[in-house]
Formats: sequence, structure tokens, C-alpha cells
Amino acid sequence: MKVKFFSLLAALVALVSHDSWAQCAMCRATLENNVSNGDTGIAAGINFGILYLFFTPYLAVAVIAYLWYRTSKNGFRKLDQRTLEG
Repeated sequence: MKVKFFSLLAALVALVSHDSWAQCAMCRATLENNVSNGDTGIAAGINFGILYLFFTPYLAVAVIAYLWYRTSKNGFRKLDQRTLEG
């Protein structure tokens, strides 16, 4: 079951990642102007910044979910030990 889930998740990420290089209209116009003038370094930096801002909230939610899961798991262990001892 886990293998199928991770395979499906990997396929979904591979399909969606193609469209993740999108930009707002203002950024796109500015970058097209810079690229037409021969400056391609700014475009790579802006794309990296957009992806960084895109993934940061998801990373924060994932860390909070992991910490919540770990705390919950430890709480259930303590509860099980008390019921076995009591």
C-alpha cells in the first residue's frame, strides 16, 4: 500500500513540477525585457525566488505536522503504559 502511495505521489509531483516555473505578469514582462537585452542571470534568480516562496509554507506545515504526530505518538505510548501498569 505504501509503495503504491509513494509511486502515485512521485508521478503526481513529476507531472505538476513542469508547470511550477510560472511567474506573475509584471515579473514576466521584466524578465523578457532583460533576456532580450542579453541578461539571463536575473531570470534564473527570480525563478529560484518564486520557487523558494512557493515551497516555504508547505515545508513549515510539514514540520508542524511531523512534530504533532511525534508528540501524539509519545502521548499514546504513555497512556498505554499507564493502562498496563494500573
